[in-house]
Amino acid sequence: MDKAQAKKAVRKALIEERLHMPDRLARAEALQRVMRIWLFDRPDTVIGAYWPIKGEFDPLPVLHRWKEDGELTGEPQRRRIGLPVVNKQHKTLTFHTWYPGCPMEEDAYGIPKPKDTEIIVPTLLFVPCVGYGIGGYRLGYGGGFYDRTLATLQPKPFTVGLGYTFGFLDDLEPEDHDEPLDAILNDNGVVWPV
Repeated sequence: MDKAQAKKAVRKALIEERLHMPDRLARAEALQRVMRIWLFDRPDTVIGAYWPIKGEFDPLPVLHRWKEDGELTGEPQRRRIGLPVVNKQHKTLTFHTWYPGCPMEEDAYGIPKPKDTEIIVPTLLFVPCVGYGIGGYRLGYGGGFYDRTLATLQPKPFTVGLGYTFGFLDDLEPEDHDEPLDAILNDNGVVWPV
C-alpha cells in the first residue's frame, strides 16, 4: 500500500469512528467549553468556520454565542461569522457572512452555504480536522481546498483546527503543499502548540 492509499484508509477509519461515537454529546460539549474558553480573550471580530459534515464537531453554536456576547458588551465593531463557499475555478474558498436563519443553498458537494451574503475576510479561521498530528498538521478530506486557500489569503488568518481526541495521529507526515495550523483544539483542550 502506497502513502496515498494508506492516508485514504486512515481517513476512512477516522470518519467511521467519528460517525459512530457513542459519547458524541459529551465530547461535543467538552469541545464547546474548550472553544469558548480559548476564544474569550481573542481580539478577532471576523471569524471563518465551516458547516459540519460527516460527524464533524459543530462550531456554529459557540460562534453564535460569541457573536451575541459581542453585541451585549456593546463592542464598537460588529462581530461576524463566515462560512466557506467553493470557488470552482480556483478550487479555493471564500467566506460569506452566516447567521442563524440566513438564506442557504447547497454547493456543488451538497454542503449548505450562505446564499447571497457579503464576502468577508476572516482574521481567525476554524478548520475541521479528520485527523491531526505533531507540528499543527491536519488530515482533511483530501481535496486541498483549505491548503490552497491558506496559501493565497492575505493577510493570512490565524488558523485553528477542531477535532476529537481519537483523531490524533502521531505518525502523520505532512506533504509539501500542507499548510500547518497555528493551533489545534480537541475535547481535552489545546493540543497544539504544546
